[in-house]
Amino acid sequence: MTLAIRTAAATLVAVATMLSGCTQEQQNKIKRDIQNWTGTDGVMEVYAGQQLARRFLKIDKLSTALGTDDGSPREYRFGYGVLDENLNGVVDEGEKRVYFEVSNFSTYVFFENPR
Repeated sequence: MTLAIRTAAATLVAVATMLSGCTQEQQNKIKRDIQNWTGTDGVMEVYAGQQLARRFLKIDKLSTALGTDDGSPREYRFGYGVLDENLNGVVDEGEKRVYFEVSNFSTYVFFENPR
């Protein structure tokens, strides 16, 4: 085995050992931290009753707003994504990346794009 392969194998064993000693919540936090660093291809759909009202594509992450003075979580999430104006699930020419906010009281679904 080459030195690079042995180093990669040793690193993999070390990471697996470290993760096996973590609680499920700690493992989830590590996964979220990695996703925040690498990004995801998220999709968020916002519903008005049973009807799809808005769809945002290519979202890296949703963030919880925090108060400036007290640091307390606010009642909304925010992020950046491409507004899918025609709701076809594809970024078309002319559809732009926008900032958005969604209330905790809204009905929305956030998921990784399966494509």
